[in-house]
Formats: sequence, C-alpha cells, structure tokens
Amino acid sequence: MPTRTALVTGASRGIGNACVRALAAAGYRVALAARSTENLQATAEELRAQGAEAFVVVIDLSQPQSIGEGIFKTAKDFGRIDILVNNAGIAKDGLAVRMKQPDWEMVLNTNLSGAFYAIQQALPGMMRERWGRIINISSVVGEMGNPGQANYVASKAGLIGLTKSLAREVGSRNITVNAVAPGYIETDMTKNLTAELKTRMLEETPLKRIGTPQDVASAVKFLASDEASFITGHVLDVNGGIYM
Repeated sequence: MPTRTALVTGASRGIGNACVRALAAAGYRVALAARSTENLQATAEELRAQGAEAFVVVIDLSQPQSIGEGIFKTAKDFGRIDILVNNAGIAKDGLAVRMKQPDWEMVLNTNLSGAFYAIQQALPGMMRERWGRIINISSVVGEMGNPGQANYVASKAGLIGLTKSLAREVGSRNITVNAVAPGYIETDMTKNLTAELKTRMLEETPLKRIGTPQDVASAVKFLASDEASFITGHVLDVNGGIYM
C-alpha cells in the first residue's frame, strides 16, 4: 500500500504540531499547513532528519483562495491528500452584547468556514480513491457552551454539525468524518487564562490534570488509522471527564 498523505492545518504549534509528529511517527507522509512557514520549517526539517516525509505549505484558513491554492499545491507536489486534520483555529473572546462584528466574522470564517472549504477542496481526491479520513478539531465548549466565547463556541459547535452531516454524505465512498473535542489542554491559547479559571477547570476535571497536545494527537492518530474504519460521525471527547 502506498504511503498515505496527511494534511494538518494550524501545524506550527500546540495540538496541530503534536498531530503532525504523531502521524509522521505512525508512517504517514505529512503536510504541515499554517499562515506562515516560519515555525513549520524547523518541525519539517526535524521530521525529515528522523526519516519522515514532510512538506510545508502556506494556507490561511480565513481566505478561501489561499485554501484552494494550498491544497492544490500539496496534492500536486506531494501526492493526494488522504487524511485532512482541520485543526487551525483562533479565538476573539468577549461578551456577546459587546462583541464587534469583525471579531464574530473572523472567528467563524477561520474556524468553521475555513474547515469547510478545506474539506471541499480535499474531498474530490478522496472520492476518486474511495478512501479518506477527515478529522475536525472541535472543543468541549462546542458541546457545553462557555460565557464570553459566543463566536468561538458557535464555530466549534458548527464543526460538530458539519462532521455529522458530511459523515452521512460521503460514507458510501469509504470516507470517514469524525471530530475530536479537546477539553482543557496546555497550549498557547489556554496559557493566558486567569489562575482562578485554570484552578476551577482543574477542579471540575475528574482526572485532575491538564491535558497535553499529545493526548489529542493520539486520538487523531487513531481516527486516521485503519483500526477506526467503522467509526464515522463521532465526536471523540479528550477532556479528562470535564464533560460527559
């Protein structure tokens, strides 16, 4: 069987970077995508030194044209995309009553619309090959809500709905579509939370620890594998039990 290619968006740090490393270690050819290649090159070089195949591509998830160009370039230069991990995301928090329109639109455009357009670009190749894995990185807040994050929560809840709808749409082509919903994970996005909020989240987590990007990457690696071939339309919670 030829080596399969996995494209991971938001691959420069945190969960995306951990996903790239886990998939490369599992033997996949990996395409690292982000808005800037600055932080991607070092990871790609490190993976190549370990014997993996790694390709760097610029994709701005807020720009449909950038998505199309990036996925076309990946498929042309590096081989078709068999596995798409929609991980890239941004947050622009604020109370709904005072949320500015650009902050609402930027988060929805990047986190939800960007994921949809990436899927739309990658699907034709998967459908031709009658094999594919689409894995959307949602969030526990997309399931339980969170004050001050109406835009972010709406985008992550939207990813869950998109996952379920697409799973029904493309299942007959042997393409699975699943979501991973991380809980409190130690990343750049969560390190700026207040000490009070971090303490409260830890108290509410039955496993009594903060999750790591590797915890999420392990779930992604499983859903990308042949072992998960009969799982689709599923939301895999990686949250330490904070939401059940």
